[in-house]
Amino acid sequence: MSAAPRPVIFGCAGLALTAAERAFLRDADPLGFILFGRNIQDPDQVRGLVAELRAAVARADAPVLIDQEGGRVARLKPPHWREAPPAGRIGALVAARGVDAACEAARLNSRLLASELADLGIDVDCAPVADVPVPDAHGIIGDRAFAADPVLVGKLAHAAAIGLLEGGVIPIVKHIPGHGRARADSHVALPVVDEPEADLERSDFLPFRTLAHLPWAMTAHVLYRAIDPDRPATTSSRVIDQVIRGWMGFDGVLVSDDLSMEALKGDLASRARAAMGAGCDLVLPAQTWDPAATRARLDELMGARQVGA
Repeated sequence: MSAAPRPVIFGCAGLALTAAERAFLRDADPLGFILFGRNIQDPDQVRGLVAELRAAVARADAPVLIDQEGGRVARLKPPHWREAPPAGRIGALVAARGVDAACEAARLNSRLLASELADLGIDVDCAPVADVPVPDAHGIIGDRAFAADPVLVGKLAHAAAIGLLEGGVIPIVKHIPGHGRARADSHVALPVVDEPEADLERSDFLPFRTLAHLPWAMTAHVLYRAIDPDRPATTSSRVIDQVIRGWMGFDGVLVSDDLSMEALKGDLASRARAAMGAGCDLVLPAQTWDPAATRARLDELMGARQVGA
């Protein structure tokens, strides 16, 4: 019996694998892969790279991830791919069209994202964002969030996740248990949240509890002082056991956010060990349908100029 793949998601440096990368991946045998902007040129190139990555570990079902939220966070860009709207623009539809229309727009937008990803062989999207921003938070989340109302965020993020799943793409809800209140960018510093746990349960944490049935979630590199004053969620067994697995009830695959972000301490290996020791399952170091009809319905809900070409 062959050994199980290692619980890690790796990327690569460029548009195609080098001989050294192929050898490394063959020996490292990661569970899956992630693509960044540096790996994207055009559809044929991406399909070729995805095939190369899976061939390197001799597993055609190795998951391939990408951050394709829409708006600011999109690895696939025009002219080869649609300019999808940010979540905040979809959330803004609630005032003009109502909650049901906004949820339908979220679903349809994600259905189109799934079609674009599946066409390339990419089967996991690091979306939707279920964070709840507050007025004095850092702008790193901003319009990546659907709204400031946690109940509405839960509804819209659920609709977005359904759209991805309908298209055969696994959604990764992020950033669990909540990054919206962070007053620092976790790419460059550790955000510290001082609010009481009861307040967090009514706001930041609430959407993730309603989305606990989803298959994958990504941790937040955020320290919640009321729960664990020493460790951010990614490396805190207290946050993962008591909040994510406990109060929220999430029992799916828990993947760390990028371990190279400056919110975490130590070298990459120690960060990976801390995340796995805390309860992360994976670590991340660096139906028949008509697309034209779906696009037309999304344009109708949001306006063609907003959705983009």
